[in-house]
Amino acid sequence: MSALAFVGAAAFAWGSLVERRLFTLRRETVPVLPRGAESVTILHLSDLHMAPWQHDKQAWIRSLALLKPDLIVDTGDNLGHEDGIPGVERAFAEFGGIPGLYVHGSNDYFGPMHKNWLKYLTGPSSAHRRRKSPRSRNLDTPRLDTFFADALGWQNLNNAVGSVTVKGTRFDVFGVDDPHIGADRLDLLTGLLDSQQDDETLETADAGLQHVVNIGVVHAPYQRVLNSFLNHGADLILAGHTHGGQVCVPGYGALVTNCDIPRAQVKGLSLWRHALRSAFLHVSGGLGTSIYAPMRFACRPEATLLTLVARD
Repeated sequence: MSALAFVGAAAFAWGSLVERRLFTLRRETVPVLPRGAESVTILHLSDLHMAPWQHDKQAWIRSLALLKPDLIVDTGDNLGHEDGIPGVERAFAEFGGIPGLYVHGSNDYFGPMHKNWLKYLTGPSSAHRRRKSPRSRNLDTPRLDTFFADALGWQNLNNAVGSVTVKGTRFDVFGVDDPHIGADRLDLLTGLLDSQQDDETLETADAGLQHVVNIGVVHAPYQRVLNSFLNHGADLILAGHTHGGQVCVPGYGALVTNCDIPRAQVKGLSLWRHALRSAFLHVSGGLGTSIYAPMRFACRPEATLLTLVARD
């Protein structure tokens, strides 16, 4: 029994003191562009859960600007403390001028709550219950939006649509606010996308653009959202929220996903299939944790550089 206790204590010490700070860049190649299109790189960031004292995380994220990505996609939960925004601003200080897209997660609205972190292993958290609490929505989300939109020039895709052209390919993009707290409005997407298509038909013809790719963006990858995105023509879906399981077992993988996505797709690149359709799905394992559950095991914090290339 003492040996088991020692192993458990060693694993906890590794996860809480070492691994959660071993920031890792993953690279994936995604054959999603039309033939003849020039490759495009996307830096996918998620789940920073930034606290003001996390200077090593801020510096590591800032260094990713050296990758010179063509597009940045941020899938939410940037804040992990009521004073976390200055840390986010420092982390993203070098990203100005790079096109970007973002959606929010629940932790961009609600400050973290002290609770037994072992409850995370019992199933999806109850963040949706806090949505109705007047004392919980205590983070300065408008300041975060202002920084993303005005300082960085990123597009807000919370229940919204947009487009961005990179290297001759137009990306029609759409997203929803966090499904984990019931803030998504999938019912609005059809009308928004129809209106966007009407507005851009002449623009595309005038510009001579031939390549169009549809990207869906969401924080929490609940199946109903992923299925809806496929129905709306998504070629690529980007999400976060899961932390890759956060605590994994070598050889087995994630114990939980904190939503209803299958464990096998809790992080990384996979194919999502629904109603005879399919799209590439990338779920980021994220860069942070709640300040009240500060550990990772067999699941390093990560960002991902996706290289979009032409289909075979």
